[in-house]
Amino acid sequence: MTRQLTTLIFVLITIMSVGCLRIHNADQMVSKTDPLPTPEPTHITPTPEPTPTPLPTPAPTPVPIDQSRAMLGSAADFAVLAGSTCTSAGKASNVVGSVGVSPGTAITGVINIVGGSKHSGDSVSLKAQADATTAYNTLASHNGAINITGKELGGITLGPGVYKFNSSCAITSGTLTLDGQGNPLAQWIFQIGSTITTGLKTNVNMINMGSPFNVYWQVGSSATISGTTMCGNIIAYASITLNSSVDLKGRALARGGAVTLIEDNIAMK
Repeated sequence: MTRQLTTLIFVLITIMSVGCLRIHNADQMVSKTDPLPTPEPTHITPTPEPTPTPLPTPAPTPVPIDQSRAMLGSAADFAVLAGSTCTSAGKASNVVGSVGVSPGTAITGVINIVGGSKHSGDSVSLKAQADATTAYNTLASHNGAINITGKELGGITLGPGVYKFNSSCAITSGTLTLDGQGNPLAQWIFQIGSTITTGLKTNVNMINMGSPFNVYWQVGSSATISGTTMCGNIIAYASITLNSSVDLKGRALARGGAVTLIEDNIAMK
């Protein structure tokens, strides 16, 4: 009986030992299968977009600069200024600027005036005539002129400068082109000993940044302008006649005689 009891105890101890060993091994297996630690997330800094290189700012296009007031003084306010009379024949002429007469007083015919007024023998036209006389003398005495006496101006191109005719000047046909050569301060002075005459099929045009108001026709006697277009300030010692439908970008300033208009368009700005 004792022997059997001893054997039973031995068996129980063996069973318990095996169970404990299995539990220990299971714990080890559980510990070996624990999840790995979660890695810290990798932060990627985005590459900034490159800053676009700004395009260069284009240089401003030069604008022609009207310097006529410096030359003409108060006469610059007048698109038409006569010494004796101003007459508009036929239908109306259109004038941008003032119309004046001094020492005469007569302004006759239909003239549509924009941006100016009429001055008949008043102090304003008297002062303008005095300033026109000063400008005439200044232009006539300007040095460095290129003498082109007898030159036909139609069909040619002239750059800025001073040009002289000992006697008369004529544009009989074609176009006289005045080339500003990209200079907004370009100036042209024509010193004409006696008369200037332009034909019916003629034009005087400006290109390349020149201003038509920086062109001066200093005329020793009278001017007779026909054709389609004319540019510049005509300052005549005696009279000025603009024949039918002339488009003048400038001024008609007659010191002693009359200015005659025939359905023309004159703009001093």
